[in-house]
Amino acid sequence: MLAANVDVAFVVAAATDVNARRIERYLTMAWQSGAVPIVLLTKADIAESLGELRAELEAVSLGTLVVVTSAVTGEGVDEIVRELQPARTGVLLGPSGAGKSTLINRIVGTDLMRTRLIHRSGEGRHMTSHRQLVQLPQGGMIIDTPGLREAQLWEGEEALVNVFEDIDGLALTCRFSDCGHASEPGCAIKAALADGSLDSGRFQSYRKLQRELRAVAAKTDARIRLEERKKWKQISVANKVRVRF
Repeated sequence: MLAANVDVAFVVAAATDVNARRIERYLTMAWQSGAVPIVLLTKADIAESLGELRAELEAVSLGTLVVVTSAVTGEGVDEIVRELQPARTGVLLGPSGAGKSTLINRIVGTDLMRTRLIHRSGEGRHMTSHRQLVQLPQGGMIIDTPGLREAQLWEGEEALVNVFEDIDGLALTCRFSDCGHASEPGCAIKAALADGSLDSGRFQSYRKLQRELRAVAAKTDARIRLEERKKWKQISVANKVRVRF
């Protein structure tokens, strides 16, 4: 649990460290939470190929808004503020050193959050070690979070449809409705992988997240069954005590 009652989940990726698979995972988390996801590309002022980075993020986010930002130049800051007005709450999700705290400082216009200088390689350094809710002078609130070392998913496999709409759409055109996309004839996903219209890394990411969510669901179902058995056992014992007296 990172935050509650959040309207917008800002998925943060630094221009120096764009990882498509990580973004897919964070977007899945955001959709599961019920918040509206928005992808923020930070440190645009030091990006070498900004257009390519933005195109890569737009390709994996499939319709989710991508905002290019810079805490140095102020690019994209007004757009973030507009998304939180007049009284919405946002949370920043991303790895350490992605520039989350620095971006908040730029939005509020003061060094409210402690930050560190970036390494000469261009990589940020971990600083935030707690969650903090910040009231914005323009309206709305934003939550800074520590860098995520691990992003575990929870219940809600349907969230994958929002992140992998392209794969879900292809699956609907397979010859068989229960196609496993392995050795079945007429598999649209296999055809897309073969002709290069579907990236194999993206498909493997989809399968990995799907397996993870199904494992979570199986554990949840087992826990619910165990709790039900305990409940009925307690009821049975209570009834026996009443009959005795």
